[in-house]
Amino acid sequence: MTQPDRLRITEIFYSLQGEAASIGYPTVFVRLTGCPLRCQYCDTAYAFQGGEWMAIADIISKINSFAACYVCVTGGEPLAQKSCINLLTKLCELDFKVSLETSGAIDIAAVDPRVSTVMDIKTPGSGEVSKNLMTNLEKLDANDQLKFVICSRSDYEWAKDLLQARQLNKRCSVIFSPSFEQVSAKELAEWVLDDRLQVRVQVQLHKILWGDAQGR
Repeated sequence: MTQPDRLRITEIFYSLQGEAASIGYPTVFVRLTGCPLRCQYCDTAYAFQGGEWMAIADIISKINSFAACYVCVTGGEPLAQKSCINLLTKLCELDFKVSLETSGAIDIAAVDPRVSTVMDIKTPGSGEVSKNLMTNLEKLDANDQLKFVICSRSDYEWAKDLLQARQLNKRCSVIFSPSFEQVSAKELAEWVLDDRLQVRVQVQLHKILWGDAQGR
């Protein structure tokens, strides 16, 4: 079996999408193993290592078993495995509605344009702001989403400055999300309203429903 035909997988599971544009939809999550970042708020550190090698054909067979329309490829950092690009394209060819959750630390140029890229750009409070590949911002379009996880008021100001300087909400949808137990959703909502920002404030639905668990 050649490397482009397989991926190291932490888990494949069926749940409700907890964030981004398809929030609330039943979705199959394909969590790839490995990540070059260590964000302080990460809730999937169990995906940093381990996992099981699976052929792309077997991954797709598992996805099909759930009879869902939406598939989210996530991590870890899914693009850290080069074969992720092949999986994304094959899923699009099968007419799934595909999203990719990525940190933006790895070039997204090769991602199939039919995929909705959800880029979690790193704020200073993440501890990994230096890993941002800012040229990725120019590759986002109306099909994509840019997410800022806000850990503090200073994170909010940093995100607001970047948003306005680059007019990011004219390029794609922009989401401001409070870091769990660091900034309250109410507080973040008030900051956005006070500043008249054209962004979506979004909380993590799966954490409201199931706490720290990723899904039911």
